Amino acid sequence: MLRTVDYYDLDRDLSFEERMVRDTVRKFVAKECAPLIRDHFRAGTFPLACIPKMGAMGLLGANLSGYGLPGLNNVSYGLIAQELERGDSALRSFASVQGALVMYPIFAFGSEVQKEQWLPRLGSGQAVGCFGLTEPDHGSDPNGMKTKAQREGTGYLLNGTKMWITNGSIADVAVVWAKLDGTIRGFLVEKGTPGFSAPEITSKLSLRASVTSELVLEDVRIPGENLLPKTDGLKSPLQCLTQARFGIAWGALGSAMACFEEALAYTVERSQFGRPIASFQLTQAKLADMLTEITKAQLLCLKLGRLKDAGAMRHTQVSLAKRNNVRMALEIARTARGMLGANGITDEYSVMRHMCNLESVDTYEGTYEIHTLILGKDLTGLDAMA
Repeated sequence: MLRTVDYYDLDRDLSFEERMVRDTVRKFVAKECAPLIRDHFRAGTFPLACIPKMGAMGLLGANLSGYGLPGLNNVSYGLIAQELERGDSALRSFASVQGALVMYPIFAFGSEVQKEQWLPRLGSGQAVGCFGLTEPDHGSDPNGMKTKAQREGTGYLLNGTKMWITNGSIADVAVVWAKLDGTIRGFLVEKGTPGFSAPEITSKLSLRASVTSELVLEDVRIPGENLLPKTDGLKSPLQCLTQARFGIAWGALGSAMACFEEALAYTVERSQFGRPIASFQLTQAKLADMLTEITKAQLLCLKLGRLKDAGAMRHTQVSLAKRNNVRMALEIARTARGMLGANGITDEYSVMRHMCNLESVDTYEGTYEIHTLILGKDLTGLDAMA
C-alpha cells in the first residue's frame, strides 16, 4: 500500500542535497513542530520556540546567498516550504514572509548597510520581519494604496494603515510600502518607532497558529536611510510577491499530501459494514483522484523550480502554480475531511485544520480569481482588470 506520495518516483529527479534538505525538514517538523501545533491552533498563537530553530537550520531566506545565508537552490527552497506546510500553513507562512517578503526586498532593493544590518539577524531568526502592503480597502488592488510617505528634512513621515499582516505583532522590522510623490516605495519601519503600532487580529477561524495583525502608522518619522533605495513603483512589491507565491505553490502541495496520507491511512484502518472503508469503490475513486492531482502538482512544482533555478521563470508561470496547487489542496482537504466522517471535524486529526488554513492561502498573495485574470491577460494580451 502507498504510504508516501511519490507515485512517479520524483525522488530520482532530485539531487542528493535536495533530498537531504527535504528529509531533514520533514524530521524537524515531525519532532519539533507537529507536537505543538494543535495546541497553538486552539489558542490562536504561533510556536515562537520554533523560530530560532528554523533559523539555525537555515530555513529562513534559504535561497538567498551571502550575509551568512545558505544559498540553496530554488527546488530545495520549495521542498522546505512543502515540508513546513505539511505540518501547518502557519509554519510555511512565517518562513515565507520572513524570507520572500522581508529578506528578499532588503536583499534585492536595499543598501549595503541595510543588508548587513538585517539579513544575518533575520536569517538566524534573531529578528522577525513583516511585509506591509495590503490595506483595508485595497487587497487585490495594491496600486490604490492610501498609505503616504512625505519627505521631512532628511527623513520621511509615514501615515496609513495596513491589514492582514503576517508576523506583524511579533516583528522587529516592517517592510512598509507607501506612495512617495505618487510612486510606491519601500521603507523599513522598526518596532518601537513612535506612532507605529501593530494590533493583533484575534477573530480568525483560519491560520489560527499564525500571527496576523494590522499595522497603524500615525505620523511615523523614520530616517532617510530607512528607504529601500532601489524600490521603484508597484513592480517592486510585485517582485516580492512572485517569490512568496513560488513558495506557496510548494507549501499547498505539502498540505494536500498531509491530508491525502491521513485519509488513506484512516480509510484502510476504519471498518464499516464489516470491511475497511478503503475497500469501497467510491472511496478508492476519491483516493485515485487525490493522488492524480497531487502528482500533477508535484510535477508542476518541480518544473517551476528548475525554471527558476535556470533564471527562466516568468511570474505568470508562478500564478498558474499558485492558482492550481492551492485550489487543488483545498479540494483535497475538503474531500479528506468527508472521508474521515465525524472524526474529520475534530482536531485529533489534521484535515480540518489544513482545510481551514487553506481557505486563507486560497485568498492571500493573489486570489484564485486574480491569478485567473493574470493568466488570461498573458494568453490574450487583453487586460480584464484595466
